[in-house]
Amino acid sequence: MRRLEPEIIDYYNNEVVMMIADKYGLSQMEALKAFVCSKTHEMLENEECGMTEFGAEAIFEIWECEKVTGDPRNSVYIREE
Repeated sequence: MRRLEPEIIDYYNNEVVMMIADKYGLSQMEALKAFVCSKTHEMLENEECGMTEFGAEAIFEIWECEKVTGDPRNSVYIREE
């Protein structure tokens, strides 16, 4: 696995964590934990998954899909139809 550049991960962490905190009424630390411990974040860190093709809003929606279905690959952004 080739890890994504730390600066890029930090950008997504900052943006997505703010969205999670705002929508779900969590502190930034709780939101960061929820995001960093997710499969979505694991995929984001893996450069080979190509998640940087998506903006922060799409990554947030992929994370929400994982929260609801248990698998980020169920997102319309990822599944191939």
